[in-house]
Amino acid sequence: MSPDPQTSQRWWTEGERAVAARLDGVTDADLAAPSALPGWSRAHVVAHLARNADAVINLLTWARTGVETPMYPSQEVRDADIATTAALPPGELRADYAAARARLAEAIDTMPADAWQAAVRTRQGAELPATEVPWMRAKELWVHGADLDAGLTLADAPDGFCAALVDDVLGVFAARVQFPDATITATDVDRVWGSGVAPVQGPVAAIAAWLTRDDASGLRGEVPAAPRWL
Repeated sequence: MSPDPQTSQRWWTEGERAVAARLDGVTDADLAAPSALPGWSRAHVVAHLARNADAVINLLTWARTGVETPMYPSQEVRDADIATTAALPPGELRADYAAARARLAEAIDTMPADAWQAAVRTRQGAELPATEVPWMRAKELWVHGADLDAGLTLADAPDGFCAALVDDVLGVFAARVQFPDATITATDVDRVWGSGVAPVQGPVAAIAAWLTRDDASGLRGEVPAAPRWL
């Protein structure tokens, strides 16, 4: 179950502020350095977040107009746009990212109330109401904000966000029959997931990092490898 729309919008705005603040502390030279994602520089992560902002605006346009407007024309176009954006000079990249964030904020703020219930589809083909678009963006921000490798981690996200992210990711795994054979206990919030053989314990943010990025460094127990999330 996705969080309620009001909570999703709060986590989205908090994520936008958190990532922007960390990006302000990244030097132009450091933008070219590797991120936590194999094969991507920090500039690629920023570029992805900029183009993702435009992609979710497409979903809001779809909901508002009733005209099907996919997130991306194709995987190839998506990848090419990220590469092109990442290659911009640092000042232009920062300006592009700020402009994309501003466009998304305006699209959300001006969304007609009745359009929020319109159905749209994610890049993976899942149908959902437009009310879930801020939640989609919040996930991108907090997870890729950590990928930026600039000091932001999932431990900086609200505990409620991390718990909802764990719910979301485990739901994806369950649908694929890939749920880890583990009993997963959050030691800082009152949540337990699964009933498998391996005992896995740790803060909810560390559980989220494991499930989204196969990073078990903050966990105790017999931690199995996490399936690929997306």
